[in-house]
Amino acid sequence: MSQKHQANETAVLVLALTITLGLVGGVFWWLANNGMVSNFIKNPSSQAVSKGDTFAQVSNVPSGLFSYGGSTTWAPIRREVDSLIQTTAPQFRLRYTDPTTGAPGSKTGIKMLLSNQLAFSQSSRPIKDEEYQQAQQRGFSVKEIPVAIDGIAIAVNPNLNIPGLTLAQLKDIYTGKITNWRQVGGPELAILPYSRRLSEGGTIEFFEENVLGGEKFAENVQFISTTTQALQELAKNRGGIYYASAPEVVGQCGVKPLPLGRRKSNQLIPPYQQPFVALEQCPQQRNQINAAAFQSGEYPITRRLFVIIKQNGQNDQQAGEAYAKLLQTNQGQELITKAGFVRIR
Repeated sequence: MSQKHQANETAVLVLALTITLGLVGGVFWWLANNGMVSNFIKNPSSQAVSKGDTFAQVSNVPSGLFSYGGSTTWAPIRREVDSLIQTTAPQFRLRYTDPTTGAPGSKTGIKMLLSNQLAFSQSSRPIKDEEYQQAQQRGFSVKEIPVAIDGIAIAVNPNLNIPGLTLAQLKDIYTGKITNWRQVGGPELAILPYSRRLSEGGTIEFFEENVLGGEKFAENVQFISTTTQALQELAKNRGGIYYASAPEVVGQCGVKPLPLGRRKSNQLIPPYQQPFVALEQCPQQRNQINAAAFQSGEYPITRRLFVIIKQNGQNDQQAGEAYAKLLQTNQGQELITKAGFVRIR
C-alpha cells in the first residue's frame, strides 16, 4: 500500500473521529444544560423525568392544616416522613386523624376522604369500584398514586418446626380445609389461625381477595384487634399462625416469619434476607425484609401502598398531590426504605 493511500485513510479516520466526538460532546452539552447529567450522577437508577431528589425541590406545596388518615400499615412511614416534611415545609401542616367510629384502616380512611373529613388518605390496597362510584355521586373523582412496595409476611411460633407454606396451603388453613400442622409436614398439632377483622384494614381485604380468592374465613379463625396483640398471642401459642405487613413481622423477636411458595413447597421464598438471624440474637440483631424479592415479585404476596387523592380542583387535591410527590423524591424513597418498605423508584 502506498504512503499516499495510507495518508488518505488516516485523514478519513481522523475526520470521522472528530465528527463522532463533536456529536457526543453536543449530546452531553444538551443533557448537562437540561439537568439530566447531574440527576444521573446523584441517582443512576433515576428515569429521565426526575421527580426531585429532596423534599425542598418539590414545588406547589400548599399552606394550611390538612387532615389525613387511613392504613395502619403506613404507621412506620408516617413516623419517618412526617416530621421531616414539617421541617422542610412548615407551611404544610399535617394532622393524622382517627375515625370517630370503628378502627383505623384503608377502608375507613377512604370512607372519611369521601365524606370530606380528610384532605387525602393512605391505603394499603387499591381503590374499589364502589368507592369510585361514591366519589362521582359526591361530585368529584379520586385517584391512587403508588409510593412504596410491601409484602405480606406469615408468622408462626418460633418453636413450630415447618419449612414454609405454599399459597394453596395458606388458603386452605384460613378457609378451614387444613386444620392440623401434620397436613403440611409439621407436628401433630391443631392450627389456630389469627386475623384482624375484614372491616378493620386494607391488609385483611387484600388477603381475603388475593389469597383466599374471595372465600370466607373459617369458623376456627380467631379475630383479634391489633397486630401487636396477635403477635403476643402467637408467641405463646405453638399452633398459631398470623399474617401482616412484612415490616410488622420480619424484625420481631418473638415470632418466626415463614418462607412462601407459589405452587411448589420446594420453591419457597423467605420474606427476610438470608441467612436467617436466630431469634436468640434479637434484639441486638434483627432480620431484615427481603427487599430484592419484594421488588422483583419473586416473593408471592406483594402489594403497593397508595396515597389516595380527591380530585376536586381545590386545596385538598393540591395537598394530596404534594404529599405523594414528596414521598416519590429520592429523599422520600430513602425514608420509606428506612421504615422497612421497598422503594418504588
